[in-house]
Amino acid sequence: MTPTLPPPPGCNVELAEKVLTAFLREEAGKFGIKGAVLGLSGGIDSALVLELAARSLGPENVLAVAMPYQTSNPISLELAEKAAKSAGTPIEVVDISKMADAHIQAAGIEDEDSPAARLRKGNIMARARMVILYDRSARDGSLVFGTSNKTELLLGYGTIHGDMASAINPIGDLYKSQVFALSRHLGVPQEIVDRPPSADLWEGQTDEEELGFSYEEVDSLLHLQVDRRYSFDHLLEAGFQKSFIEAISKRVRNNQYKRRPPVIAKLANRTINLDYRYARDWGA
Repeated sequence: MTPTLPPPPGCNVELAEKVLTAFLREEAGKFGIKGAVLGLSGGIDSALVLELAARSLGPENVLAVAMPYQTSNPISLELAEKAAKSAGTPIEVVDISKMADAHIQAAGIEDEDSPAARLRKGNIMARARMVILYDRSARDGSLVFGTSNKTELLLGYGTIHGDMASAINPIGDLYKSQVFALSRHLGVPQEIVDRPPSADLWEGQTDEEELGFSYEEVDSLLHLQVDRRYSFDHLLEAGFQKSFIEAISKRVRNNQYKRRPPVIAKLANRTINLDYRYARDWGA
């Protein structure tokens, strides 16, 4: 008989909304910045950040940018436009096909379809999108809001200097299951909530199929392992398979480099990010 696993972490949605909207207002306000820009994919994470941003800064001060590639599912753009309409924000559509293809062709992988080539192409697309967002940030004097959730950050399921980049991230401490709960509370369009999570990097791709496990299962494990500091033996007692615990633990460790600022070799008494560490708004 298969043991019943603990449930994924819950979410006090009223408190989360209050804390996260205040966080966005305060962080942007520290630098006198009133506007935000973010990539809107048609998925639940970016739709949730858009709703939080609109509530925090006012919808007129938030720019959503949809950035389809030539193979992107047309439904992604339709849902992105629906999310922007729901949040009341303007939306700009920028096709990244020519931009990304120039890099893909230069890398000599345009005709390859191996897993390694698909990964490289996906990384190029993600970084092309971030180039566009930071350009809009410079144009408008706005901050880039991040859309990576805690599950993705822990698993390294994202592109460093791509979709994992941002000035501030309101959902980086929310597991995917909590993202769903808060999205329902804030009224993210139901079609987006119901859609299987996907990076939409190739036809038919879904997060859970690519990862090899469900978000509910991995959120339950990560919550106990990271937030409640369960030992390996306690995780086994909770009903998780030994192989699953080992695989997830290895993945979290192996992707630590994505969650850290660049490591600087120490030569002086005070080294940036090691000894010389101040809050982002130090001196403001």
